[in-house]
Amino acid sequence: MTKTPSPANPDDQPNTVVIFAPLPVLTVTVEDRSGVPDIHVHAGGQGVWQSRMVSSLGVRVVLCAALGGETGDVLNHLLPIQDVSARIVPVSSRNGAYVHDRRSGSREIVAESPGSPLDRHELDSLYELTLTEGLGHGWVLLSGPQEDDVLPADLYRRLATDLGANGCKVAADLSGERLEAVLAGKPHLIKVSHEELLDDGRAKSEDADDLVAAMRAMREEGAGTVVVSRSGAAPALALLDSADTKGSKGGDVVEVEMPKLEPADPAGAGDSMTAGMVAALACGRPMREALQVGAACGALNVVRHGLGTGGARAVQTLADRVELRPWESGK
Repeated sequence: MTKTPSPANPDDQPNTVVIFAPLPVLTVTVEDRSGVPDIHVHAGGQGVWQSRMVSSLGVRVVLCAALGGETGDVLNHLLPIQDVSARIVPVSSRNGAYVHDRRSGSREIVAESPGSPLDRHELDSLYELTLTEGLGHGWVLLSGPQEDDVLPADLYRRLATDLGANGCKVAADLSGERLEAVLAGKPHLIKVSHEELLDDGRAKSEDADDLVAAMRAMREEGAGTVVVSRSGAAPALALLDSADTKGSKGGDVVEVEMPKLEPADPAGAGDSMTAGMVAALACGRPMREALQVGAACGALNVVRHGLGTGGARAVQTLADRVELRPWESGK
């Protein structure tokens, strides 16, 4: 039976994942509450949402981020999250923000303000902070900023390379130039969506054979395990390394069939999937179990309105219903 991540020894401090969230965003969301506007203000961005999910599974998080400007001041008050320790680099740049209206049942953009680029001294400080925390804890998840131009892709290459060369396990949920950069550091785990593979020109089509070909190409570029999430009812695909295929039937590619649930808000499912996998791996669970936990986190996220949220008991229940089966070419 699959179980949610837990510390290997309950008498010791829980395992810790370091999450690189370079420039979080301030999120303002308007909901409907019995016909009255209900305004929610939160810290957001890929790394923050992943931090919430990891911590909800009982794994501590060290969040490495840069904060600046008025939005950064507000985020500094919002970032304290249970079991998440925020390590902050003060910067002259400002964090981005958005206002979304969901009273109609879907997200409508009211306003968005991008974050501004970090200077070289701020980048050096953020690199140093993440390197130090990563080497101290052993697992780092590299997440991306909301905007492409706030920091150079090469920073991801340096972090992945230097962390990996010194015994730290690196996972990444990236695309575009940042994915290309992090592959040079030979990361332990890569998660990417099939839409991102198409946008990056890595996959010829959304056909599973083309996606697997793209995954194998990423393996050649340095990735360990590669996981591709797919939209709709299509199962995710995972290219396992040799250690995870010993004694198992089939080849090195498996389909990850998630539980069938009616979505309330599909946004953030991929981020939650990545967070669940990393939380499980940081607790010493094998990759196959980590895939089940990650799939359960992604499935749970879509039935909730908050990004990166979900309870550990619900994840455990859903993980038991995630099916892993060998992928067949041409199916």
